Order: sequence, then structure tokens, then C-alpha cells
Amino acid sequence: MSDNFIATPTIQADLDDIQWLRPRGSNQIGMSQFNERVVLQAVRLHGSMPKADLARLTNLSTQTVSLIINRLLEEGLVRKLAPVRGKVGQPSVPIVLNPDGAFSIGIKIGRRSMDLLLLDFVGQTRERFSLSYSFPDPDTVFGQIEKQLKHIYIQLGPLLPRLCGIGIAAPLALGGWRQLLDMAPEQASQWNDIDIRQRVQAMTTLPVEFAKDTAAACVAELVAGRGRSIKNFLYVYVDTFIGGGLVINSHLHGGLHGNAGAVGSVPLGLAGARQPPAQLLADASLFNLEQLFSLAGLDPAAAHDGRALRPPFATHTAAWLEDAARAIALTINSATCLLDLEGVILDGSFDRGLLERLLAQVEGALALYSWEGIVRPPVLGGTIGSDARAIGGAFLPLYAHFAPDRDLFLK
Repeated sequence: MSDNFIATPTIQADLDDIQWLRPRGSNQIGMSQFNERVVLQAVRLHGSMPKADLARLTNLSTQTVSLIINRLLEEGLVRKLAPVRGKVGQPSVPIVLNPDGAFSIGIKIGRRSMDLLLLDFVGQTRERFSLSYSFPDPDTVFGQIEKQLKHIYIQLGPLLPRLCGIGIAAPLALGGWRQLLDMAPEQASQWNDIDIRQRVQAMTTLPVEFAKDTAAACVAELVAGRGRSIKNFLYVYVDTFIGGGLVINSHLHGGLHGNAGAVGSVPLGLAGARQPPAQLLADASLFNLEQLFSLAGLDPAAAHDGRALRPPFATHTAAWLEDAARAIALTINSATCLLDLEGVILDGSFDRGLLERLLAQVEGALALYSWEGIVRPPVLGGTIGSDARAIGGAFLPLYAHFAPDRDLFLK
């Protein structure tokens, strides 16, 4: 399966008839590599199944599937499970992905932390490294990335040739919103002239992909979460700054400048004569909760863990929840007017208990808006959580090498 194919980042999804959930192969000559990817995608999305079921699902002949499975077994990309005996006929042998068949690395560089994950072929995390900071220093961040890459190379040992690439997720403007973060100009400007992908590419011969952090998080939800069953949705991710992604007809839609779904910049009111209205990120970001904790003499890092719902943090969290929920509800209402959304997926880099509280309060705030002329979409909790950005980054090279669709993710 090794080749020079690099996919562009968009992916299709629908439970009934969208191609990536019902991969269809071709029995024409010269389609062998594409058909291998179709079979792999079918097993990835639908789980273990025998060759006969794979043939029916992919529209390939039983003979073609048998030949493909034999090649994939030789390449170590799939393996056989124990035979399943039915009432009649020969026992069927389910085929599954081999977790050691391939690996990819996902790196999230955020405003409060850096995460580096090693994912195996079934999407499980094998290695993890995290670094927390008040603001990322480039020398420290890239120094740690290089150190951890070397560590992973050693850990993989003989499996190192199966490492297919690195995907990076980071904000497009790491030094942006300097005043909100109370940063000195020189501190914020450190990232202005840094090409993150090129800096990491200089450390390795592996292909390196880059995606906006919230777009990468949306990719993770689209591929491995609720996005597999919803064709049109707004994705909202609450982090230091709130952001999001937009999925239309099961494609992650980027827009002209890659900013589609950038909900953090949504205005929360009418413009005045002297200054623009506040943006969503000014009311609904975890940065605001950090500030409330700091002003009360409490640890701001509690905004990202379970302490946020316990005394003495809980009172401040309740105030943040009220403001954040109302602001997010306004954004959902406005987005629905434009996009006729099938649903909204809300996730973040915080405790799952806080996500449940936020979901409940957003639902309450949505009830305060008029929905005349439009249909109120359901708001669902995301399934990936704080690892969404790094996992989405890791999916970029993994799917580029092994998925059939050349138009997988959004660049």
C-alpha cells in the first residue's frame, strides 16, 4: 500500500448511501490499489466480517475480495479471527484490521498545552506526551516535539517502517487575540513568522500534514464520532478560545480562507458607533473561566478538569456556564438561519461533567429564541473530548495512505 498518494482533507459520511460508509469497489483491471483501500475502509467502518460479506458490501466479486485479503494479510494490514461456525455450510472467517498494520502521529499545539499521540491502525493511542504552559514558547515546544519523535521511533523498533506520517493541529494564529490573553507584543509575535509544518518537517523524513486545530477536532468527530451519522452539522469546540468546524453534505467545509465554522469570531450584538460588538470567544471560551478562577485566587488550570464543578470553583463555573450557554445559543440560532442545520455537536477540552452541564444550559438558552420560520436543531455532545485535535491530526496521514477517497479531509 505504500505510495506517494497524499489526500486532501475532506471526508464523506452518511449511514445509508454516502460512499465512504458504503465503499464501492470496481472489478475493472488496474483498480487493485483502489480496491485494497475500499476493502480496508469497509473493515474499518463496519468491523470484522468474512470475505463474502465484504464482497457484498463493496460490490466486488468474491474472487477479487479473496485476492485482496490475501495481499493485505501478507502486508500485515489485516488478520483473521477464529472461524465462526453456522448451522450449514463452511465456517466463515472474520477479517479485522491489524492494530500493528500502520501507525501515525498526531500533534496538537495549543495556547495552553501541547499533546503528541501515537495512533495505531485501529485508532487506539499507543503513546502519549503532554506539555502544559501558560503560553507556548517555540523553542520549548519544538524541542519537545523532536525529543518525543525520537522516543517514538525507538519504541516502535521493528515496526518503525509502518509509521506513515505526522499530522499537526494548531490555531492559524497562535499569537492572535494578544490583548485578551494579556500577552506582551514580543511574546505573541514569536509565532507570526513560524511555519509550523515546515519546522516539524525538518525533523523527519515522514510526510507532515497540517490542519487548523478546530478543523482537526471536527475531523476526529466526523471519522470516529457522531459525525458518521449526521450529514450537516455545526461543530463547536470549547477550548482556551472557542472555535469550530462546518460539515455540509458530509464534507468538512473550509471556505475560501479555511475559516468556515470559525464560530469564535461570531459577533454577539449589533455594532455601535464607536466599537464593534464582542465576539463569541470573549464570552464562551475556557479562557474566561480561567480568569474567573484567577481573580478568586484559585488555580486557573481547574477550568480543564473535574475541579471546575466542585467547591470552591463551582460558584464561578456556574456564572461562566450562564454566559457561555447564552452566547453559544445565539450562535446556533444565527447559524441555523443560514445553514438549515441537521444538528450541532458540542465538545471541548474540559471534564465530561462540565460538558453535560453546558449542553443542558445551551438547550435552556435555545428555548429563549424564536424559531419561527426555521427548525431548531438538536445539540449533541461530542464523543472525543480533549484529544480531538491530536487524534484528528493523526487521522490526516493515516487516511491519506489507506482510504479510497482522494478528497478526504479539508486542507
